[in-house]
Amino acid sequence: MVEDGGEEEAEGESGEMPAAAAVPPLQRCNGFLPGKEAEGGGRAAPAGGGERAAEAEAMLSAAGGRPETRLSRRRLAVLAVFSCYSLVNAFQWIQYSILSNVFAGFYGVSFTQIDWLSMVYMVAYVPLILPATWLLDARGLRLTALLGAGLNGLGAWLKCASLAPGRYPLTLAAQAVCAIAQVFILGLPSRIASVWFGPTEVSTACAVAVLGNQLGTAIGFLLPPVLVPNTPDDINLMAHNISIMFYGTAIVSTLLFFLTGVVFEEKPKYPPSHSQAVLQTMPPEDYSYKQSIINLFKNIPFVLLLISYGIMTGAFYSVSTLLNQMVVTHYEGEEVNAGRIGLTLVVAGMVGSIICGLWLDYTKTYKQTTLIVYVLSFIGLLVFTFTLDLGYLIVVFVTGGVLGFFMTGYLPLGFEFAVEITYPESEGTSSGLLNASAQIFGIVFTLVQGKLTTDYSPRAGNLFLCAWIFVGIILTALIKSDLRRHNVNSGIMNLDVKAVSGDSFTMIVLPYLNAWLLLA
Repeated sequence: MVEDGGEEEAEGESGEMPAAAAVPPLQRCNGFLPGKEAEGGGRAAPAGGGERAAEAEAMLSAAGGRPETRLSRRRLAVLAVFSCYSLVNAFQWIQYSILSNVFAGFYGVSFTQIDWLSMVYMVAYVPLILPATWLLDARGLRLTALLGAGLNGLGAWLKCASLAPGRYPLTLAAQAVCAIAQVFILGLPSRIASVWFGPTEVSTACAVAVLGNQLGTAIGFLLPPVLVPNTPDDINLMAHNISIMFYGTAIVSTLLFFLTGVVFEEKPKYPPSHSQAVLQTMPPEDYSYKQSIINLFKNIPFVLLLISYGIMTGAFYSVSTLLNQMVVTHYEGEEVNAGRIGLTLVVAGMVGSIICGLWLDYTKTYKQTTLIVYVLSFIGLLVFTFTLDLGYLIVVFVTGGVLGFFMTGYLPLGFEFAVEITYPESEGTSSGLLNASAQIFGIVFTLVQGKLTTDYSPRAGNLFLCAWIFVGIILTALIKSDLRRHNVNSGIMNLDVKAVSGDSFTMIVLPYLNAWLLLA
């Protein structure tokens, strides 16, 4: 290992870019580039046209065509701190719905109003995701992380002021602040993984970053029913128990905000991969966020993934929000076990996420893995649906675990698949759009499934989700697997890897051929 200024050279990396990666960098006419800061702390804007590509090529040539790629020790601390404050944000999302009957009695409101304490996360995300991803591209990773951690803490402290019956509007406002914090959190896993981690660990790093959010959901299923038992005859005791949960969350959130300020940096000293090194050679230019969005929506495989990801993740959000209602419908008085079933679902999904991340880093079979997990999630939901009312809680634990393993394990797959098929577009923008799709589907699915569950039965609501997931399977099968980032890291120059179309033989093919001939 070679150390330089706190940076550690990755094992298996020579510190130089192989010959295949020394060809002219890919042209890109939109968006800031990952890991490249513009003046004032933003990301570098892309080059545009043949003149800018020639400039980037000249920069590579001046550097000997072999920029260093190293891994930073700090990357693990960045990943750990992000995962922790993402955990707290997810905990605050689910803490109300898993105690829906408790909070409905405490605030004197309906179950639908309690459901809105979860759905506000989804509602806030949709209109704010474009400004948030613009901020991530224009002002960088560190500021976005601080906003997410800071708003998360602010929302937690506001909840401490809502500890009295009749203060539902205040707790809703506090939850809305946490929902805004989520906008600056959910899009970061793939950005952190790409900017800080090498090609042999990037999918695992993304899975771990997503795992933090899943672990928060798991703790949200487990801890609130233990801390806040249902005591409808003693409202003062209920308020005291809720205060323990709220104040504890606020203190932890505040500590994580200060840790974020200490640990987070914009990018490592050296790029961790060849794909990042290629992007960083592009000279700063005017930033075009609008063009980046347009290019993503012109990418048909990404649009198909956008819809299929929204269906799967929206279904997970709906099941998580309504799990308490589904369980207590068939197993009255089992609020604690409903939380434990949710815990089982999410913990199994965490295991699935890590296994899928490791598998992707090893095989790079993005489409195949995504499709298989999608099909198995569909089967898992069917089994869960038709065994929920059998009268055996142990069966619900097992089927919930199987469902969670595949449905929650799918989340990092979608992020990484999107980065691959949209490279060199901004990871934050593609991840943000995926999450926006998930929130939209989550709102619709939660409202419709909740209505079907209340008016008919949990089975009717779950079958509604099954039908949509089947549609998602078809859309996933239609996605063309073009692993653009992997090809660059492997030195495979795929001529389709560009943000804007350009099939001119003289402008694209000949420069690559000339570069290869010169290197030979």
